[in-house]
Amino acid sequence: MMRLAALTALSVIACDSAPSFLRTSGYIGDREATLGWVMLSLAGLVVVITSVLVVAAIYHRRPAVQPTMSSSGGESWIYLGGVAIPAVILFGVSIYSLVVLAQVAYPSGKPLLEVQIIGHRWWWEVRYPGRSPGEMVTTANEIHIPAGLPVRLELVTADVIHSFWIPELSGKTDLIPGQHNRAWLEAKAPGTYWGQCGEYCGLQHAKMHMSVVAEPPDAFDRWLEAQRRPAANPTSSDAVAGRQVFGRACGLCHTIRGTDAGGILGPDLTHVATRATIAAGTLANNPGNLAGWIGNPQALKPGVAMPVVPLRPDELHAVVSYLRGLN
Repeated sequence: MMRLAALTALSVIACDSAPSFLRTSGYIGDREATLGWVMLSLAGLVVVITSVLVVAAIYHRRPAVQPTMSSSGGESWIYLGGVAIPAVILFGVSIYSLVVLAQVAYPSGKPLLEVQIIGHRWWWEVRYPGRSPGEMVTTANEIHIPAGLPVRLELVTADVIHSFWIPELSGKTDLIPGQHNRAWLEAKAPGTYWGQCGEYCGLQHAKMHMSVVAEPPDAFDRWLEAQRRPAANPTSSDAVAGRQVFGRACGLCHTIRGTDAGGILGPDLTHVATRATIAAGTLANNPGNLAGWIGNPQALKPGVAMPVVPLRPDELHAVVSYLRGLN
């Protein structure tokens, strides 16, 4: 049942907002998509012309006496069609490619926001540096940005090579061990744009999703301010009991700011209830999926670093109640 729930949730997410580089909504994505269509059109034209010439040559009746090819006749067409025209086309495409690369290398204005992305097997850590260490916001798998403004990305990996890819907004940027890579992106309009690790990184590479949530600038500012606050205190008896169980069973791996839980091995869960998905986009964030993920993560993503923690049914219910209140 857990596997079926995971597959169902993932299929719903994929069908609603399947990422595609053919449908772009960003400065970089628009220009890269146009370049791709130009190159595809030229390649298709070459295939069509070549196919026509091959078919014509196959069915062409050759004369009994083959005329001698003169340098001013057949050889000229060979040089023109086989060398000169392809060279001009390739040169033009190369120049256009360099122009597009120059356009997308840097934003037109200085980005006012920098986001740090850290790739883990198999999830994404997202950090928003503040004016002081206490203002840093750490979340996971869901990247919020202001729509219509360029955002600078600093990309590193905590383990193996990963590749950050939001097809509708920008191309791929690799995360290399021991190396800091930089990129940027800009969403033209508010919306949710799905992405995927673009470099095979192990057993659960296919379930290493992320999303970019572009919001109007004022809405983004409100979101960031809310994320800076510590976790809300539980109000119900179930949630109070869940906080105690969480601190004992999960606090060594996860952080919840404002509590004794300060682990750094797993995602920061301070405001986990505000996220649309859990398990790096594998499951919709609802009580049933949350209980299934906590109860047996290895059944949903075999090989993931999160262990199976033995909890009684009442303890599991209490932890879910507590986490669902972390808005």
